[in-house]
This record gives sequence, structure tokens and C-alpha cells, in this order.
Amino acid sequence: MQIPPETLLASPAAPGFRFVDVTSSAGIQFRHNSGAYGGKLLPETLGPGCAFLDYDSDGWQDILLVNGADWPGHKRDRSTLKLYRNNRNGTFSDVTRAAGLDIEMYGMGVAAGDYNNDGYPDLLITCVGQNRLFKNTGKGTFVDVTKSSGLGGRQALSTSAIWFDFDRDGLLDLFVCNYVKWSPEHDVFCSLDGKNKSYCTPEAYRGETCWLFHNRGDGTFEDVTASSGIFDSSSKSLGVAMLDYDQDGWPDLLVANDTQPNKLYRNQRNGTFKDVAVEAGIAFSAEGKARAGMGVDVADFDNSGTPGVAITNFDNEMIGLYRVSNGNFADVATQSGVGLPSKNTLGFGCVFLDADLDGALDLAVVNGHIDDTVRNVRGVGYAQPPQLFLNNGKGVFHDVAAEIGGGFSQPKVGRGLAYGDFDRDGDLDLLMTTNHGPAYLYRNDQLAGNRSIRFRPVGTKSNRDAIGASVKIFHNGSIQSRL
Repeated sequence: MQIPPETLLASPAAPGFRFVDVTSSAGIQFRHNSGAYGGKLLPETLGPGCAFLDYDSDGWQDILLVNGADWPGHKRDRSTLKLYRNNRNGTFSDVTRAAGLDIEMYGMGVAAGDYNNDGYPDLLITCVGQNRLFKNTGKGTFVDVTKSSGLGGRQALSTSAIWFDFDRDGLLDLFVCNYVKWSPEHDVFCSLDGKNKSYCTPEAYRGETCWLFHNRGDGTFEDVTASSGIFDSSSKSLGVAMLDYDQDGWPDLLVANDTQPNKLYRNQRNGTFKDVAVEAGIAFSAEGKARAGMGVDVADFDNSGTPGVAITNFDNEMIGLYRVSNGNFADVATQSGVGLPSKNTLGFGCVFLDADLDGALDLAVVNGHIDDTVRNVRGVGYAQPPQLFLNNGKGVFHDVAAEIGGGFSQPKVGRGLAYGDFDRDGDLDLLMTTNHGPAYLYRNDQLAGNRSIRFRPVGTKSNRDAIGASVKIFHNGSIQSRL
């Protein structure tokens, strides 16, 4: 494989922005509880998700941080997720209890979406055990409707989820990723040194199918996992993203699997999906191996008009960065400058965002290993620096994490990552979670004077959130598109 000279020799100018760590001054006081007590139980490695959302629809983005819990028989402190309301002055107030979310659960991820089209985002929290669906009342509170919605009575190790309208009936449906068949009673003994218990990798467990729920429009959901073609008990899924892979106007899904082939579910426009990941070239690495897929995001990062993909993987596997042409994906991580810097990191959350407002989408990634004893065995760090790959607009990326301030590049056991404009100044800020550690809020401050334009689509015939809509800007012969 030939690497463009500019990838190796380029010395990019200093970034035209800075990140400022405003976690403390903004009033964010959060520490994730993995429940770890020495038993080395598998879910303790996965860490929490996070989200920016406007839960009260006042035009200002609020923050939600997912939390774990202590294990039965090892209770220490009570821990819950946290909901912070934006005070519109750079600070946040903890409204968890007032919002009705002060509930113990071992949470993993969060998906916010207005499934009943009332103008207020509802919450799906993926959990160890029973997932929870909270309906937004529109009065600053949430109600647990898990059972009445038809989502109750299912036990799994669910990791992430996504709201999307797969049948285009104007109602958001729900896709849930499940990891492996696991319970505390059936935890497997694994060891790095042959003596002491360590955290297992997913090879020690059987896979578990993801779930697809169709929105009936009356507040309830129907499990269509089998009838839609989604059922696959070999999957070990951690991340999911929506895309229009074949550009037919119908939403498809890309699922990042851990040690199993990734899945690309092509929407067949009749209520069913077909996995086309193998023929599309995104199921395996270029060497034909299933990698340890963790996080995934989709965006048109090269302004080609077609979706590109980033998938984070285990250390020694590097990030997968894919361009698509004529229905086929090609991994361009090495040529783009993303591959080699990510070779020795274990990536989790990743997002495409235009950090410097130059019109080219950049890539932010949080890293961190799964076992704190790994440094004694393999010489790989447990806490690892996040990365921010700046896009030069020509398909070449450069990691500027160490140059953007705010302690951003300090090693962390990174897990969740989200972007939003919490201060409404036109640039994108970052929210980050760590495993059994604090959350971080980084404010983006522009130095180069670049500007942005903002759209807020509202669905009338489509779902109200306009999830699945595409916005394209044509300017001086170039095209920028956002999904």
C-alpha cells in the first residue's frame, strides 16, 4: 500500500481553535461507578455513554451522563445517571431527581429521540439486565414506560441503541445492540498471567442478537427482530450508526461487532433488512480478519456526497476509516494518516465533527484499555490519550490533541463521546466519559474567526426529529452534506 508523501511529511499549521476544560466551572460533578469490587465482572470494562440533548425544548442543549451501579452483595454507595439542565450562562444544574430519573440501574448507553412526536426527546437507557424507556412529559419530568411500551421482560447486556424510522411511516423505531450472553452467575474465569483473574475478552462468551422494535404509533413497540431479518445470535455488538449506504433514501444500519464481523444491514424497503457487510467490504479488516469493533460513526468526511465510516478497534488493530464508492467500502486509514497513530490505542467512542469550522469534518476519538493490569503484561497503557484528527480537506488527517489545550490529551480511560454546542456560539463542544472516573466537558473556542451555519429541521410528514434527513450546501463548486 502506497502512503501519500503528505501524510508523512506534512507539518500542518497550528489549529485555529482551543478546547477549554470547563467541567468544574460548568457545575458538572460526576463520577462513573463501574461496580468493580475485585470480581472482574465483564460489564465493568465497558463504561458509560453520554449525550447532549434539549430535554426541555428551550433551545439550549442539556447533558445526560449514564452511570453504572454496585453489584448485588457488594453494595457501597447509591449511584444513578445524571441529567444537567443548561442554565444558559455556561453553567448547568443537576435536575436528576426533579426530572424523575433518580433511579438505580446498571446503565451502559443512551439514545434520545422523540418517539411519540410531541416535541420533547424521550430516553432509552441500555442496561445490564432490563433496558429502560423514559417518556418525556414535556413538563420537565420523565416517566418510566418500559413495561407499558412493550419493551419490558427482556434481560441482556445491552450496550448502545439508535432511534431511526426504518419503514418511513413518520414514527421512530428502535434498534438495540446486545453484547454477549452474560450474567454474574455465569461469569467466566480468565487470566492474563495464568494465576490471577482478569477481565475476559468476548471470545469467552456466546454472542447475542441485536433487537429491532417497530413503533406502532400508540405508545407501544413490536419486536420485529426475527421477521425483519436482524436476528443473528453470533453478533457481539457495541456500536451502531445509521447511514444511507445505497443512496436510495431508506435508512440502513452499520453495527460494530467485537471479534465478530461487522454488520451492514441494507434496508430492503419492505420491512426487512439484508446483511451485505461482506460483499460491501466492511465486515472484516483488509487482512480478512474480524476486528474488535467498539465505536462507530458515519459522515461525509471527504465531501464526496457519499457516507464515510469510522470504526474504533482494539489496540494493535488501528481505526478503520472507510470511503465508499459504487457500493464498496475501502479502508483508507493508513493513507489518510489515521491508521498508524491509532495502532497502539484501544478506541471506544468516536465522532465526526468540524472542530475548526473549515468545512472539512474532523474525527475525535476517546481511548482506554479494558484491564488496568494490562500494563504489567503487555506494556500497553490502561489510561490513554484521546485523539483529535484534523482533516486538511484533502483526505489527510493529523492528530492535534496535544496542541488544543485544556488537558485534552492527558491519558484517560475514555469510553463515551458526544458533541454539541452547549453555549450556542456556533462551534462544537465535546462531552467525554471515562470508565470508573469523571466526565469531561470541553468548550470549543475559535481563534481563526471561522463561522458556521445552523439548521434545525422539524419533520411534518417524517418523524418530528427529522432523523434520516440530509442537508447539503453547494458553494463554489464544492458540496458539504450532513446527515
